[in-house]
Amino acid sequence: MSIVVIGSSNTDMIVRVPRIPRPGETMLGGRFSTAAGGKGANQAVAAARAGGRVSLIARVGRDAFGEQAMAGLEREGIAVEGVLSDPHEPSGVALIFVEESGENSIAVASGANARLSPLDLEGSEEGIRAASILLLQLETPLETVEAAARIADEAQVTVILNPAPARPLSRQLLRYVSILTPNRIEAEQLTGIAVTDSDSAEEAARHLLGRGVGSVVVTLGSQGAVWVSQQGREIVGGHAVEAIDATGAGDVFNGSLAAALAQPRTAPEALAFANAAAALSVTRRGAQPSAPTRDAIERLLEAAD
Repeated sequence: MSIVVIGSSNTDMIVRVPRIPRPGETMLGGRFSTAAGGKGANQAVAAARAGGRVSLIARVGRDAFGEQAMAGLEREGIAVEGVLSDPHEPSGVALIFVEESGENSIAVASGANARLSPLDLEGSEEGIRAASILLLQLETPLETVEAAARIADEAQVTVILNPAPARPLSRQLLRYVSILTPNRIEAEQLTGIAVTDSDSAEEAARHLLGRGVGSVVVTLGSQGAVWVSQQGREIVGGHAVEAIDATGAGDVFNGSLAAALAQPRTAPEALAFANAAAALSVTRRGAQPSAPTRDAIERLLEAAD
């Protein structure tokens, strides 16, 4: 059961700070590190570690960052035939502040990611149609996301769209989406409904169902997640873990959700699996480095029973 991920590949440049600097403020004393990132690549790595058979479609620059990204993906066992080398733009980078509580603030320079076009899908269209899951995000052009979702929808492939970073989405794109996975902020940005708990998450989700989405999973951080469909809702609570870095937690959730559904697991099982994976990820630093293995996720689930 294969998973195709289409999305971004970045190099994360991370500064640890006591708190996120205010506008105009310079803060000294932060510790610097780099890590492989980008929502597409992050989710591909998370899905692979969670047991999925994964291929990635993306663009990187012809530079050291691009070479490092490709080498890292190959080490994870991810098929990279669909990762194109861009001769005109550098690889994407993300500048990340992480405060002591684990919360973060991120700015992204898209670089080659912004040039991933619908034409780039032509060589991978057969693979998309043959996949079990297509996993998408919004760090690449929206027209490419919609083209990929249409191809998958026509082939009755499950389409998971993580609407991050949030932006207005057409009704046509939403009709192609089997599972939309906003966090609480993205759900509010998409619906105008403030999401503070499972009930308000369900309200926002039902608003999105009314716009044509098949089902909606709203992630609530330490409070867990809510999966809402026309058949009802599933709720999973948070895990008691010591959070040190939330960077990439949403990507781990999405990649692990795709892997669980491809195994296949039921919706409640997949929700619990993805939620446990995200909980583990916040106990480690970095985006891709924090993605847990399938065995580690299973152990947390067994301990929580």
